[in-house]
Amino acid sequence: MAQDHGHDHGSCHGHRSAQGHGHAQGNGHAHGGSHDHTHVDFAQMLPTLVQEAELFTPAYAQAAEWLREQRPDPGLIVDAGSGPGVISGLFAEKFPGARVVAVDGAEPLLAEARARAERLGFADRFGTIEAELSEGVGDLEYPADLLWASRSLHHVGDQRAALTGFVRSLAPGGTLALLEGGLPTRFLPRDTGIGRPGLEARIDAVHDEWFTRMRTELPGSVAETEDWPALLTAVGIRHTATRTFLVDLPAPVSDEARAFILTALTRRREGLAEGLAAEDLATLDRLLDPEDKASVHHRSDVFVLTAMTVYVGVKPE
Repeated sequence: MAQDHGHDHGSCHGHRSAQGHGHAQGNGHAHGGSHDHTHVDFAQMLPTLVQEAELFTPAYAQAAEWLREQRPDPGLIVDAGSGPGVISGLFAEKFPGARVVAVDGAEPLLAEARARAERLGFADRFGTIEAELSEGVGDLEYPADLLWASRSLHHVGDQRAALTGFVRSLAPGGTLALLEGGLPTRFLPRDTGIGRPGLEARIDAVHDEWFTRMRTELPGSVAETEDWPALLTAVGIRHTATRTFLVDLPAPVSDEARAFILTALTRRREGLAEGLAAEDLATLDRLLDPEDKASVHHRSDVFVLTAMTVYVGVKPE
């Protein structure tokens, strides 16, 4: 779950995959590298994944509506790297005639997805498959008409091989929608009045280094230029469209958005500590301290702003 330069350490859409995430969500996925390595335990991140995916739902809903214009009546939709199934549920709502299958590598997240389907009333047309995306999406009863992968592909070592597996699972004429990249998430003004201005830009630089290490350390890692339309073309998919969706929650934010900002900044503080300067760590500590009047708990100027890019391709008939 995700952030390649549009992901972000501490977010994740309700998705995950490979390695154990399926992927995230959050920005579809929350990257959280622990203090000493780059393995991401997505099952542990369940509350964070749900938190982000629910907060970002308006943007995901726009993406689903856009996909419905291109593919109005899919019989089977696969959410590859589904995490706890927030976006799976959104697809079930937007495509009431479709069966939805959530695929993920972490059974605790799939259990949450099934419980969510029961609560929201679409369990009769919902299923789950536990599978690592490096090996495709498991055994589907029949080929998918729409396959959605949100910030899950970048958690697979060999992204081209995983995409090839996705294509195998698509019906002829089927649509593949890949959410990767976009823009890093911003929560704070450039100058917060504490510490050196430009904190988030420096966090992003450290995160990019972490992300590169994370990719390198994945099993079977293959370096790949992040030209997603070219990658779709390379695996036999005809790239048909690209569109970016904005998440724009301006100040003053809701309690839910403030809670998400605190979660995301806490994950960055924990996961990127080794790469950040002492001054920036001290600033983050103040921003996270509920007793500090300059903290996110009390500030009126925090916001959530990011952009998520979706690349769409169609399998030849």
